[in-house]
Amino acid sequence: MQQHRIGLAISLALACTALSSPIHAQSTEDLHQLKQDLQAGKTTATQILEQYQARSTKLNPHIVAVSAVRAEAKRDAEQADKNKNPRLILQGLPIMVKDNIAIQGMPTTAGSLALANNMASSDAFLVAKLRAAGAVLAGKTNLSEWANFRSTKSTSGWSSVGGQTRNPYNIKKNSCGSSSGSGAAVAARLIPAAIGTETDGSIVCPAAVNGLVGFKPTLGLVSRSGIVPLSHSQDTAGPMTLTVRDAALLMNVIVGSDPSDPATQAADQHKTDYTQGLDAQALKGKRIGIVSKLVKGYDKETLALFHRSIEILKAQGAIIIDKVEIPHMEAAGKDEYTVLLYDFKADLNNYLASTPATVSSRSMADVIAFNKKNAKQVMPHFGQEIMLQAQAKGPLSEQAYLDASARAKRLSGPEGIDAALKQHQLDALIAPTTGPAWDINYKKGDVIAGSASSPAAIAGYPHLTVPMGLVKGLPVGLSFFADAWSDARLLQMGFAFEVARPALPAPKLLK
Repeated sequence: MQQHRIGLAISLALACTALSSPIHAQSTEDLHQLKQDLQAGKTTATQILEQYQARSTKLNPHIVAVSAVRAEAKRDAEQADKNKNPRLILQGLPIMVKDNIAIQGMPTTAGSLALANNMASSDAFLVAKLRAAGAVLAGKTNLSEWANFRSTKSTSGWSSVGGQTRNPYNIKKNSCGSSSGSGAAVAARLIPAAIGTETDGSIVCPAAVNGLVGFKPTLGLVSRSGIVPLSHSQDTAGPMTLTVRDAALLMNVIVGSDPSDPATQAADQHKTDYTQGLDAQALKGKRIGIVSKLVKGYDKETLALFHRSIEILKAQGAIIIDKVEIPHMEAAGKDEYTVLLYDFKADLNNYLASTPATVSSRSMADVIAFNKKNAKQVMPHFGQEIMLQAQAKGPLSEQAYLDASARAKRLSGPEGIDAALKQHQLDALIAPTTGPAWDINYKKGDVIAGSASSPAAIAGYPHLTVPMGLVKGLPVGLSFFADAWSDARLLQMGFAFEVARPALPAPKLLK
């Protein structure tokens, strides 16, 4: 399986209803504007929630981005209106999370019917932080089943629980994945912001093809407790939003050390106010390197848009260094796949062992058997080759795993990204995030042109994608990534680029 496909999708055909009479995206605002409107008394939390719910009722049947609506959301919005507290960062603002993240009282399915009865008795750590910040948890978003680590021939955005998520800019096109629903829901203005998760590409790809800002934080800034795992070596949650400011706002809430996730031990030490330093002048004097190998395989229009974006960076005072090489990318990618196979089996087995007794699948072997037994529903277009490969792996104590894990981190981090930054004295690296969205085609599966996700994903380093513009009516993103704990710096540079480039048109949705 090609490495840039890790974390992308799976697919079941939902016949597209005949649609007519175009409807332009309503003038829904981002989190920052909604927060200001609430504080100024121009609207209420209840009115905001009702606006998004009405839009979702109308459009979600055609986009299939929202997989479950939380019944208690209206009550929480009404409570926010009664007990106003301006100190709460997200008070009264509706948020959705990917359906591999636990919300108390809702199933956490990872898109799989095998987990249809996986009712959460408590919130994921990051969801508890969202709740404590006053957010109205509005529901769950669809995803590529098992974070697209089931088959080598999958189509992004499909799950046996939710069906096929479609791209709001063109519903015949893919929404990428595995955070497909989070990307499509925000792009279609069914919700102002959402949380996705990424192992390799699962935030930045769907953000890019849906015209959003997507941010994969440094591994260890955001807790994974309460999230269905793929790989403890690379998994992290992160924001998917309309603006960089909104992504920074959500980072202020979800970052923090969690005793249940040892990887987050240093999170509190590195946490900062990510909204500080968001300045139009933040690119001035920054040295930014173009990663040559990550600019290959794109169509002329995407490359032209990328080069126009470089000119925007230069106009804002950035110093652009061309033809930068990240050493060992191919070798790190080979080790990554080995690591993910081992991690997936071990981490999923541990997770399933802790699920409620109502979940009959208690191990990866059980999931494989469930998929085989329910093949008509679960495997109508492709199989479970990757799960079978993972099941064949031994324990994490095997030398093959230990060697591959150590090599992958070393080659991608200290001897990869870090070495490139040091050689050219760079503040960040850039490349197109990926190409425009591709057709939903179950025979061909995903047809993806290029990806910038793997270097930062393998190293556990932060990665930000910001929309560059449209190619034939479809969004394309610009990736910024750098070394560990450079999260705030990337957000600052991304913000300066965002305010300098032309505004991205909202999708023209069909009713």
